Amino acid sequence: MQRSSQAHWQGGLKDGRGTLTTDSGVLSQTQYSFGTRFENGKGTNPEELIAAAHAGCFSMALSAELDKVGLKADAIDTKAALTFEKTDAGFSITKIHLELRAKIPNADEAKFQKAAADAKAGCPVSRVLNAAITLDAKLV
Repeated sequence: MQRSSQAHWQGGLKDGRGTLTTDSGVLSQTQYSFGTRFENGKGTNPEELIAAAHAGCFSMALSAELDKVGLKADAIDTKAALTFEKTDAGFSITKIHLELRAKIPNADEAKFQKAAADAKAGCPVSRVLNAAITLDAKLV
């Protein structure tokens, strides 16, 4: 299975601008720039998209882990807070904190925490990132 997206960039780093398009069409010439990445410009940026991908991937992985122990969530809400900072090697994604709030009828806390930890470790986006990934999982 292969997924692809396309980026187009024109101009220099600070005065340039670009667009992002996905094969699915969900993003179609979506604007990004220096301002959307490092300031408060209107548009998206690669790090925001990685955080969104991680939250979505983790939520699906958790659903799969819950299935393994006979649980089904009424709601899985995941926020991914990505830290993007300048390091000695240059700008890097240094960590991502996943904040999970899940409503799961009749859930056992220990089974829930194990499922959440397994989802964090097994999610394909978690596995591709070279960053510290933390998790705060709560049943609501």
